[in-house]
Amino acid sequence: MKSIAILATIAPLAAAFAPADRPALRSLRTSLDAAKIEFIRGVEEKTIPDVKLTRARDGGSGTATFNFSNPNVFDASIQGDITGMFLVDDEGELTTNDVNARFVNGKPQSIESMVVMQSPAEWDRFMRFMERYAESNDLGFTKAG
Repeated sequence: MKSIAILATIAPLAAAFAPADRPALRSLRTSLDAAKIEFIRGVEEKTIPDVKLTRARDGGSGTATFNFSNPNVFDASIQGDITGMFLVDDEGELTTNDVNARFVNGKPQSIESMVVMQSPAEWDRFMRFMERYAESNDLGFTKAG
């Protein structure tokens, strides 16, 4: 089971995206409203990342750090250049150029990327994307205590 862990510095709470256990409540999604992550435009990344969030206590800024272990963008069959990380949904696109690959013995192993949010509106937009991404990938959001 793959999950996305989300940590926030504004309160001692942790939350996670995990596979939804209520199939009756899942809605059918069309390709128009599905959220996806791309490193090469038009090529969807299938690996579910680990995501860590931080947010300033005043809520004015925050960061999201994505870690992808063995992402499919490294597959030999995929052609193109990694030009950034693109978070695409029905509202549009969030983009970051802060993308770093990690190599072990000359072979790519993972990608780490960071999205910086500099206002409460950017934070809210990012969280709307994450909710759609969770729905598109059959993940559920759970707040811890």
